[in-house]
Amino acid sequence: MISSKMQAAINDQIQAEFFSAYMYLAMSVYYSDQNLPGIAHWLRVQYEEETEHAEKLIDYLVERGGVVELKAIQAPDKKYGSVLQTFEKVLAHEKLVTSLIHKLYELAVKEKDYASQVFLQWFISEQVEEEANADEIVQQAKRIPENSAALFYFDKKLGKRED
Repeated sequence: MISSKMQAAINDQIQAEFFSAYMYLAMSVYYSDQNLPGIAHWLRVQYEEETEHAEKLIDYLVERGGVVELKAIQAPDKKYGSVLQTFEKVLAHEKLVTSLIHKLYELAVKEKDYASQVFLQWFISEQVEEEANADEIVQQAKRIPENSAALFYFDKKLGKRED
């Protein structure tokens, strides 16, 4: 059995992961409307990834005999500004998620919940990758003037994302 504190914290993380998914979906729709299908595709793949993260947490909680509580998800923004501003928001958001995962891990240590500590290692590693990917895109976007041919090349490059 999982402790009530750990169960509540995992349920909070499930909500955070679904918000992340919802945010990336909203960004994807925004860039579809901006006729930047590659950026929209990259963000849609990110949406799918975040949904998988939430599902992974749900499955874990069920396996541990916990109760899943799906909570309300806040509506994301509708407009995101420039491509650079958008990916700066992506990076900031991924840093926030990293901090939430770290707090969840700290709780697992405090609760002496060894199974959760092992389980959360995957999320810790995943967040290193998420932040690195977002930072790389931010650094590239800084070199792209809006409404230039480079933006369309950048869009095409992001459209090749597979995972």
